[in-house]
Amino acid sequence: MADLLWDDVKCFFDPDLMGLLPDVRVPDASVEDWQAVLDLVAGKGWKCQYSEGETVLPVPRAEAVLSRPADAECPDLRVWPAADVLAIFRFHAADEVDFDVDLRELQGQDRFDVFCSFLREIGRRLGKPVLMDPEGDYGHPVLGFDVEADRVVLLADPQGQVTEADSYGL
Repeated sequence: MADLLWDDVKCFFDPDLMGLLPDVRVPDASVEDWQAVLDLVAGKGWKCQYSEGETVLPVPRAEAVLSRPADAECPDLRVWPAADVLAIFRFHAADEVDFDVDLRELQGQDRFDVFCSFLREIGRRLGKPVLMDPEGDYGHPVLGFDVEADRVVLLADPQGQVTEADSYGL
């Protein structure tokens, strides 16, 4: 059974309203959480590609990536949880796991279910919420994985009213 129905969330996946690349994040993270995500990607066998600038490299340990010099280029990890669904993890800081998704790849119930499954896998592995904010509107999640409910839930309604977001101190 789907966590949420496409008809109930499709307004949050309209690139014209939400921006093309919403921000997905796990707040209050650690280097260990980043490593758990890297281990999850490897364990699930998801196709991935780690790069620093234009250079493709083997996936390093999280500690090595997150301890690079402050002026170093920010590396990214591209992960395909399904053939045509891409998440791009950016190693900006140890205290927040963050990644982007392209809303054009998440249209319809089947694609949305892949996205929900991906959020669930990360949230369950870390035991933490995974939140999706509209592009450029950080701190105002519209949906996310709820640890206690063990599923992806709406955190805002289509009219912009806050629902469960208050439970995350937002």
